[in-house]
Amino acid sequence: MNIEDLRTYCLAKSLVTESFPFDEKTLVFKVCNKMFALTNIEDGLSVNLKCKPEMALELREQYPNKVLPGYHMNKKYWNTIIIDGSINDCFIKQWIDDSYELVVSKLTKKQRQEISDFIGK
Repeated sequence: MNIEDLRTYCLAKSLVTESFPFDEKTLVFKVCNKMFALTNIEDGLSVNLKCKPEMALELREQYPNKVLPGYHMNKKYWNTIIIDGSINDCFIKQWIDDSYELVVSKLTKKQRQEISDFIGK
């Protein structure tokens, strides 16, 4: 997976926007103005993804040195995944899906309905 694959995959999700709210090198993906993924476009490819706390710990144990506590994030809920080819892209895509769905699950009923309506179009 490269930065364009990551970007394309994230943007294919319903109502996702991208922006650089922190600086010109940190690309952030949001759904309904809530972050679910962010990546540094200048350094080696990695992505921060939201995760359930128990899964965050499990992934860190299963992939030491490749799945780390979220850099500059709440380490209980966020992991930084180093993307260097050592973790199968299918797993990374599933973790992106999980992050997106976790954020969507915390949105208001109205926002979740907007996503459902968008998918139905």
